[in-house]
Amino acid sequence: MRPRFLLLVIAILLVAGFAALNWTEITRTSPLNFGLFYMDGAPGAILLSLLALGLIVFMASSAMLRSRMMTTENRFTRDLQTQRDLADKAEASRFTELRQHLDTHFRESRQRESVVNTEFEKAMLQSHRDLRAQLDQMQQAITARFGELENRMASRADREFTVDAPVRPVEVPPRDRVKL
Repeated sequence: MRPRFLLLVIAILLVAGFAALNWTEITRTSPLNFGLFYMDGAPGAILLSLLALGLIVFMASSAMLRSRMMTTENRFTRDLQTQRDLADKAEASRFTELRQHLDTHFRESRQRESVVNTEFEKAMLQSHRDLRAQLDQMQQAITARFGELENRMASRADREFTVDAPVRPVEVPPRDRVKL
């Protein structure tokens, strides 16, 4: 129970107990002045009935206020739940949009990457072909130079080893020192 309600029940019990103990005094009649007229009546009973009427009015207004608060609270709760549902839907749609955006971005990145990779591979293959062609040309040039050198050496050897010419030694440089 709430403390206010408990305090109200205790106050009602105290007044009811006081009225029960003094019931003979409360119901004793005496002349009463109502402003315009005089009448015989029990002032305690009249005051007790006014107190009971005030209590009934207070309880009724409290009940009406409580019911209004509960209906307002229920309406606010429904509105809040509706707003939460809308926010959840909006959040879910944002997540969906974000996922679609990321998927699209990743797909485009992969396509760009595959195009770049394809172009890179083409460039690498072309570079490899060019390098291979240059190496073949260099090999042919070196082979031709060695062929020329061998021919020169053979012709020198033929001239020097003829019968009438004296033999003199020929110095051949090592292969790693040959400059082309």
